Amino acid sequence: MAAKKKQLRSQQWFGKADKDGFAHRSWMKNQGLPDHLFDGRPVIGICNTWSEFNPCNAHFRRIAEHVKRGIYEMGGFPAEFPVFSNSESQLRPTSMLFRNLASMDVEEAIRGLPMDGVVLLVGCDKTTPALLMGAASCDLPTIAISGGPMLNGKYEGTDIGSGTNTWKFDQMVKAGEMTIEAFMSAEAGNSRSSGHCNTMGTASSMASLVESIGMGMPMNAAIPAADARRYSLAHMAGRRIVQMVHEDLRMSKVLKKENFENAIMVNGAIGGSTNAVVHLLAIAGRMGIDITLDDWDRLGREIPCLVNLMPSGKYLMEDFYYAGGLPAVIRELEPYINKDALTVNGKTLWENCKDAPNWNRDVVFPLKKPFKKLGGIAVLSGNLCPNGAILKPSAASPHLMKHKGRAVVFESIEDYHDRIEDPKLDIDENCVMVLKYCGPKGYPGMAEVGNMGLPPKVLKKGITDMVRISDARMSGTAYGTVVLHAAPEAAAGGPLALVQNGDIIELDVKARKLHLHVSDEELAKRRKAWKGFKSPVKRGYAKMYVDTVLQADKGVDLDFLVGKSGTPLLRESH
Repeated sequence: MAAKKKQLRSQQWFGKADKDGFAHRSWMKNQGLPDHLFDGRPVIGICNTWSEFNPCNAHFRRIAEHVKRGIYEMGGFPAEFPVFSNSESQLRPTSMLFRNLASMDVEEAIRGLPMDGVVLLVGCDKTTPALLMGAASCDLPTIAISGGPMLNGKYEGTDIGSGTNTWKFDQMVKAGEMTIEAFMSAEAGNSRSSGHCNTMGTASSMASLVESIGMGMPMNAAIPAADARRYSLAHMAGRRIVQMVHEDLRMSKVLKKENFENAIMVNGAIGGSTNAVVHLLAIAGRMGIDITLDDWDRLGREIPCLVNLMPSGKYLMEDFYYAGGLPAVIRELEPYINKDALTVNGKTLWENCKDAPNWNRDVVFPLKKPFKKLGGIAVLSGNLCPNGAILKPSAASPHLMKHKGRAVVFESIEDYHDRIEDPKLDIDENCVMVLKYCGPKGYPGMAEVGNMGLPPKVLKKGITDMVRISDARMSGTAYGTVVLHAAPEAAAGGPLALVQNGDIIELDVKARKLHLHVSDEELAKRRKAWKGFKSPVKRGYAKMYVDTVLQADKGVDLDFLVGKSGTPLLRESH
């Protein structure tokens, strides 16, 4: 006797012979949908972050159509739905403020709509973690498709990288090495195709996380957005998600601690973004998996940087794809990775990558002769950051990895902008720049202002890097000896709030030390005089964010969103 077929979740909407089923089917049919689409086949939601205000994701309508082809081929019923599109390049005050809002949008849409599985269309920096966080809280069969990087930027016969060259050219203008006219002319060649940043910035790092953590198909990270193979991948993902529904392969069955550990190690090997730290912590928090800053430091210490990409190196994501993409990197990491970690295509990570070719050893280096010895993320501790701070060794200057200098303090980002170009500013290359009140509560939203541009008076001496410390983030496309995510942040009463001009700060990356050379007695005196922080935010989502956001070491999620609630059948709407 044949086994009884399990009823799909969507049939609680479309499979009922009553007024509710009539209403659900009837209204859907006004789109020209025939009867047989409601016959019990898997309904697949396509979660689309398309927006013309979000240029990284502006080609997602086309990607969605290719996903639909694959779903139809496998006997599924695709239904596309929009969610908040978190534009890194256009949204103020910072897209990070709205990552958690987007995750709420995703979570409630998945839970409230009649779908059995979901395909997440991700690309722009915060859309990837936001959609993964929201989907994790629901725990349906899920697969993520990244939109892909832009083609290599071009300017005066050379390749230029989005973000990285923006910061570089800006500093050159301030140093008198580049005219403002030349600076302006470079922008047309900087972003010359659809897709997200073509450097190993946050978007590319998060696309790599999708693949390395097991939530995306092999080669998800590197195929350029303009390459036809990106659309072929979307088609195949559409086929696969229908199979995942039949297999009941939910996120919780794919994502285990070893998957997160693999993603941390891969992020080190690719010279990935510091932003990956808070995003991975937040995703793990939604899954109920214990990942901490200690894991980032422990797993990253021995991992060298193997990938010669901006901002740590020379090449761009298009070159990375031609060299073999992320599978070529994972193959090099054989001694380290958890080989049995499952991925959404039903195979283990090692099965997907064990035979991966490497076509260019100048882009992806061998493990025994790495591009840079220090990959990973260094997690610092000390009296200036009791709950941790981070630094990206592969993007830092070796001579500054152990440094002691006089603090030059900026009390806010406005204070920094007002004073940084003043020739009377008492600062030189040996000083330590300190920026306060730019963390999750303070900005609000933990903006990417931690890679403060150097003062022109220093740049004109030919100096291109200084130690910088803040409770902010920095763009994944940025570089320099930049200490970020100091926790607790200044606005939450962290020691960063007590730093004064002239204090001596010591950084020792090898020892994982960040120390403020001020006595405990003096700090206690300063804390007593500290007036606290009053947020100017008084209403709406931003107020809810400030009131409930967790600190950087906890992933900057909202406290009431941590964990998952699944997809219980909710009450009928009428």
